This record gives sequence, C-alpha cells and structure tokens, in this order.
Amino acid sequence: MTDTRPSPDALLKAARREGRGRLKIFLGAAPGVGKTFEMLREGAELLRSGTDVVAGVIETHGRADTDRLTAPFEILPRAKIVHGAHTLEEFDLDAMLARHPKVALIDEFAHTNAPGSRHPKRWQDIEELREAGIDVLSTLNIQHVESLNDVVAGFTRVRVRETVPDAVLDDAEIEVVDVPPDELIARLKEGKVYIPAEATRALGHFFSKSNLSALRELALRRAAQTVDRHLLDHVASLGESGTWAGGERLVVAVGDQPGSDVLIRSAKRLADALHASWTAVVVETPRSATLSAPARARMAAALDLATGLGATIATVPAGNVLEGLCAHIREARATAVVIGKSRRSWWFELRHGSVVDRLVRALDGVAIHVVPVAEASETRRETPTTRPILARGSAIGLAFVAASTALSQLLLPVVGADAIDLLYLLPVIATATLYGLRSSLIASVGAALAYNFFFLPPLYTLTITDPHNVVTLTVFVIVAVVASQLAGQVRREANVGARTATENAALAAFGQRLAGVSDENGTATATCEEIAALLGVSTILLANRDGRHVAIAAAPSMVELSPIDTAAAEWAFDRGEVTGRDSGTLTASEWQFHPLKTALGVLGVLGVAREGGDPIPADKRVLFSTLVGQAALAHERLQLEAQAREVNALKQRDDLRATLLSSIGHDLKTPLTAVVAAADELAVAHGTSPATATLKSEARRLRRVFDDLVEMTRIEAGALVVKREATDLTDAVAAAARDLRAELARHRLVLDVPPTLPLVEADPRMLHHVLINLLGNAAKFAPADTDIVIEGRRTPDGLTLGVLDQGPGLPVGSEAHLFDRFTRVDGNDRTGGTGLGLAIVQGFAQAMGLRVSAANRDDEGSAFVVTWPNALIRRTTSE
Repeated sequence: MTDTRPSPDALLKAARREGRGRLKIFLGAAPGVGKTFEMLREGAELLRSGTDVVAGVIETHGRADTDRLTAPFEILPRAKIVHGAHTLEEFDLDAMLARHPKVALIDEFAHTNAPGSRHPKRWQDIEELREAGIDVLSTLNIQHVESLNDVVAGFTRVRVRETVPDAVLDDAEIEVVDVPPDELIARLKEGKVYIPAEATRALGHFFSKSNLSALRELALRRAAQTVDRHLLDHVASLGESGTWAGGERLVVAVGDQPGSDVLIRSAKRLADALHASWTAVVVETPRSATLSAPARARMAAALDLATGLGATIATVPAGNVLEGLCAHIREARATAVVIGKSRRSWWFELRHGSVVDRLVRALDGVAIHVVPVAEASETRRETPTTRPILARGSAIGLAFVAASTALSQLLLPVVGADAIDLLYLLPVIATATLYGLRSSLIASVGAALAYNFFFLPPLYTLTITDPHNVVTLTVFVIVAVVASQLAGQVRREANVGARTATENAALAAFGQRLAGVSDENGTATATCEEIAALLGVSTILLANRDGRHVAIAAAPSMVELSPIDTAAAEWAFDRGEVTGRDSGTLTASEWQFHPLKTALGVLGVLGVAREGGDPIPADKRVLFSTLVGQAALAHERLQLEAQAREVNALKQRDDLRATLLSSIGHDLKTPLTAVVAAADELAVAHGTSPATATLKSEARRLRRVFDDLVEMTRIEAGALVVKREATDLTDAVAAAARDLRAELARHRLVLDVPPTLPLVEADPRMLHHVLINLLGNAAKFAPADTDIVIEGRRTPDGLTLGVLDQGPGLPVGSEAHLFDRFTRVDGNDRTGGTGLGLAIVQGFAQAMGLRVSAANRDDEGSAFVVTWPNALIRRTTSE
C-alpha cells in the first residue's frame, strides 16, 4: 500500500518558509542578456499595482535603456564602509531593514561585500532581508552557481571567484532571462554590453558562440532542476503519491543475472538522452545469502561499471525484489525504470510469475524500459548451499519429529488423539527457523507420515480408512507447509535486517574511532584495522612521504608489496582510479587499491586483499565504499587542520616581516634624506660632477625604495587615509612626468589625455604615486628612443587612463600575478628594485575605489590601465 502521509521533512521546509520573504532570481547565461532590465521591468509592474518597491542596488553599467527604468524607483543611498584607510560603498542593509518595503530590488546576487560589512556575501544580506519578511528580486549569472563553477571553468577557461551555494537557489523562484547566442554576440559588437576594445577581447574568449550555447543550456537545465525540486517538496508536503515528473529521474535494477553490463550501459545511454540523474539499485532479499560466487562476481562487476559511469549506488533490504524495487522507486519518485528480462519457460513463469509484469501493474505513471538479457538457461539460480548442510538440517528436523512422536505418546492419555497433530507443528516450525525452508519441508513430510503411522487408525500402517482422518491429515500437511514457509521467510528477513543493523552499527563505530584520533598514522591504523575486521580482508594504507608513496599502516600485519603491487598503487595515486585485482588496470596484482579522494586530491591509497577470493564481496560493496569515503574524509580533516596551523604560522611570520619592513623604511629614510641634502650642498659648493650626479641619482632611487617599503606596510596595515577630491587628469599626468623627467629623458613621451575629460575623484598624493610607478616601470623596460604613451578615454562604464610602452611585453599568463608583492617576471624586476612598485599601485588604486589591469598590446609592448567607475566621475551638465 502506498504511504500517503505528508513527509515530515517537506512539512518542516514549508514551515520554515512561513513568514520569510520570497526570493526571485533572474538567471542568465552571461552578462548582457538583460537580467537587470527584466528585474526592473517586473519591479515597475509591482510599483504600478501599488506594491511598495525600493531599489537597494542597481548596476546599469552605463546602459541607457536600463538606466531609464530606474527613474520610478526610490533608490536607497549606499553605505560607506571604512576598512582601514579605505572608504568603500556597499548595499545598505540596515537602511533597507529600517525602510522595510514589501519588495527590494538588489542586483548582483553573487557580489562579494567589502571588508567590514556585516556579511561577506550579498546573498547573505538578502537572506537577512527575507528573514525580516521582505521579498527580494535579484540577478545572477549561471557561472556563479557553486556546483557549476568547475564545469563552466572547464570550457570557458575563466573561473569566477564569487559563487553562491546551490541550497540558496533551491529555495528561490528562478526565471531564466534567455537571449540566443547570435543576438547576444550582435549586442556585444554594438557596444551594448562592453566598450568596443573590451568587447573585441570578450568575443575571442568568453563570448564565443560555443561557450554561450553551453552556458545557455546549463542555465535552462539548472532552472528546470530547481522547479523539479520545488514540485517534489510540494507533493511530499501534501502526501500525494505519483512521480510528478518535473525532471527525469532514472532507476536501474541490478541483479545477479548475466548481461547486467548491457543493462547498465543501456541505462547510462537513456540517462544521457533524458539529461537525468540515475541510480543503480540492488535489492537485498533473503535469496541474496544463497547466491554463488559467480553470481556475486557478476553483481559486483555491474556495480563497479555503474559507479564508473556516474551512477549513484543504493542497496535496499526487502522481503522480495518487487517490494524493495517499488519502495525505492516511490521514495525516489523516479520517472523511468530500466530492468532486464530473460526468456523464461512458461512453467517457470507459471510458478514464479514475472517481476516485469508485476512491476507494470504496481507502478502508475512510470516508464518501464525492458532490456533483454541472457537466456534462462544461463540465469538459473546457483545455490552454494551444499548437500551436507541440507542433510544436516533435514536430519535434525527428523530428529525433532521423532522427539515430538515420543512426547505425543506420553501425552496421548492426557490430551487425546485429536490434539496430537498440533504438537507436530512444533518440529516443523523449529526446523524452518533454524535451517530454512527445504529442511522444514522434509520435516513436514516426516511429521505427516509419523502422525499417520502412530496416531491415525489403523495404527502402525500408512493406510487411512476414515474419511475424517483423510481431511485431518490433508489439513495438517497444508498447515505444516504454510507454517514452515512463513517461519523460513521470517528467518530470512530477520537475517537481512540483522545484517543491515550490524553494518550501520559498524559504520557508526568506525566514524567514532576516526573522530578520536588526531594524527595521520593513527587514522591510517584505525582505517586498516576496522576494514580488515569488518570484511575479513588484509589491508594496507599508503601515503605520500616527500614524493614517495610508502605504507604507513596495515592489518593484520605489515606486508611487503611486490613490484606489480607497487605499480598498481602508484597508478591509483596518480590517476585516482581503482587498480589491481578485479579492476581494469594491472589486474595481475594480488591487491586491489582504492584511492582516498577528496576535494584536496588523492590523500592516500587503501589496498585490500583476500586469499582465494574477491577482495570485496558483492554484498559488501556499498559498505566498503562508505568505509572508504569516511576514511578519506578523516584524512582530509587532518590535512585541513595542518593547513590551518601553517596559515597561522605564516600569519605570525608575515606580521613580523611587516614590522621589520616598516622599521627599516622609517629608520633609514631619515639618514638618507640627510645624504641627499649633503649631495645638493656639494653640487652648489663645488659644481656638478659625475660623482655628485651619481650620488644624487642613486640617493633618490634609494629614497623611492624606502618610500615603497613604508607605503607597502601602510597598505597591508590598512593605515591609508584616502582624501578624495576633484582631480584634473591632465594636471596629474603632467606633474608625474615632470618628477620623472630624468628617467624619461631617453624616451618620447606622448600625452594623449584630452582636456575635455571630466574631473575624477581621487586622492592626489596616491594618484601621483600610482603614475610615478607606472611611468617609471615603462621607462625602465622600454628601449631608448621609443614612445611611452599616456592616453585617457571616456567609456560607457567610466574612464580609463593607460600607460603604454613599446618594451618586450609581458609573458603570457603573468598578468594575474603581476601585482603581487615581490613579483618578478622571467628574472627581471618588472615592478622596480624591490618588486613592490605594482603591488603599491594596486593597493593605492583599490584604496581609491579604482581598478588597475595589465595586458600586452596588439602590436608590441605592454599596457597598464587604471579605470575609474562612473560613480567616481564628476559629471558635467553636458553628460
């Protein structure tokens, strides 16, 4: 019978949603598809209907059409976040909570907040708004979804650092904002997404048609997945039965019959065609205990194949295959089932029936895909129950019958002949409970014959003359057979339940033991000993020690691995694959090696071996996989703890280094200033000589080095105080060029900064330092008599100021690390004598709210660009 009670978990989810604000996410495949536009359009409709709507953060990116849509809304001012000397602008969470509108519009769901904000991520701000009962509309690109981050990076070669947990999306309403790739590329070329220069680079990299098509498919599929999960939660909360297929879910039934590999591959092809998740299910029935070694091997091979093809493995204990399979299908709300069917004789199906036919009758709304497998002659049940075991059970059962006969003779005068038949049920039930159905059937026959021979007239013959006694004996035989059948079934089901309970207890004990050790050797020893004891195998665990893979624990005792065993273990380390005996690689090894894989990589390799048999029996595969997973997590915990300790030590050393640099910078700056003053006095008193000029030049260079050290320590300590004011870039560039006239004397300086550029917000001292470092860097590496160009440009997203040289350029791939401290490229100091120049440039730029980037020019040389966003540009009335 189908359980129609509401799911407690689903009801709990629904209860949590009560009183919380609704979240709607406009999901897009890429920037420029119109997510913000759609969010503002829906917000405007709500506003016209009388709903209280307030805009918290809207990023129009200079797009005129989008900017016009913001006019009707009340837009909250952004909060000023002070981080050391930095003053940054972020979404004002407290102001929105105080305003408490019905709906809040908050762009860029995956945004990382500035240091000092209450929450590190904007999605956490939105969760707090929802807890306060405020509905939120937000936007998100598919590459920011945590589970898809690696997938997107794999084909776009771009990895985003701002991600959102999948669980947050599962609680949201998703609307996909979709634009065909050709249309988005056309918009990009027209400058509606990025400025022309950036658009050209984007078209050659992220915004290729193939990338956009793949991102589009991911967005549509992720939205469908969320809808499917919402549907399942809803029907579970109502207790309704059925599959409710908002998305495809596939189950393949794996048995011990030949041809299971065909079944698994068919299920994989179907799952790929349906874009469905799939599970390989093994129903563990009382019959499982009687399977032969070849049957167990076939089942193990099928499970290994399913795991390798990406299936989830599940083991379901049940009284029979149909019961367990139907229960799992209903629990998983599967939409399709793949099951094998062999050609059976009519006599077999008459006696046993067809699982496929009964499955069709038992399930409504589930597609059942039947795959032909091997002939019935190949799939006959193979029972390892030996004749001695059957003979012993039968003999003991007949002995029970004899004992019951003797007891009945003694009790005959007391209870009479009519009640004696009930006493003969006792040995039948006892035999079924202790030795199974076959022995109990033999005992039933013996009990019927004994009852007839000793207690039905004529006595001591097998002849029955009274019709009443015929009926009595017939009923007795039927009752005895049924009782033995039921007792045997109860015994088998109890054995299955006891085995499952034992495995669960073993897993719990294993987890507790791993939690109690805090070093790698102790964890390895616990892993080997527990697995060896639970599965009856020999175990060995290898770990990486200074680039070598050495055994650190084993059970029951340490063994010496042969060369082929060592090669198999090395392969498991390098490839993260199962190797050795009964695997697909280096099968000549006596051991089977399993990698302990985690997000940190392969942390170890566990080897298992069994004399004269499979390393892991088929009925223990799921248990073993769980044990290996727990062992891998325990080793990962140790690695993370060690890394945390290393990070703490590095932080202490970094603090000491910062203190030392600050001390050097301050203590040496004063005597160096005196040296520069003395050199100036010498030049005035005795005239400028080559020695005096060298003294002054090198003293000035040393002073800049110490200035860099002091400024770097101030940046790291957060001690910068930004004093923004309206700045004319023409004047700023001229001042920097004047201070570096000696260094720039060998080059042609081309100033391409239009005087019509608007004023920008900047700290004049910091901006001067930024330009000094960029111009000095260009002068150092550009060949003599080449151009150094300073160009300023107004863009839809802001304003850029670039320093372009004709030097050797930057090595490919170095752009991302060029602004790190003490960075040098190919043995050259591209960042000045200390390797701090560009790190200081980036620190000052970030403090002022600017962005700085480096790239190679199309012809030759490099380009360093400082970008002001629109928020830091003084707009004129003409704009």
